[in-house]
Amino acid sequence: MAVSRISSGVVAVVAVFFAVIVLPAVQAQSLAPTPAPTSDGTSIDQGIAYVLMLVALALTYLIHAADLLYSF
Repeated sequence: MAVSRISSGVVAVVAVFFAVIVLPAVQAQSLAPTPAPTSDGTSIDQGIAYVLMLVALALTYLIHAADLLYSF
């Protein structure tokens, strides 16, 4: 019984400590605004590479499909 009173008292003190001291200090910080995103061209290059790979895949499929049709 004495242990639970001490434990609940400790929990209450820690809760008040966090509510009064820690939480307002966390909310008081202001963040600097983030800079505007800039494109260095890598995303454009990657997009072009994806399109070229899809074209190569489609051409490979068409060439192999045409080759199978004429082999019989």
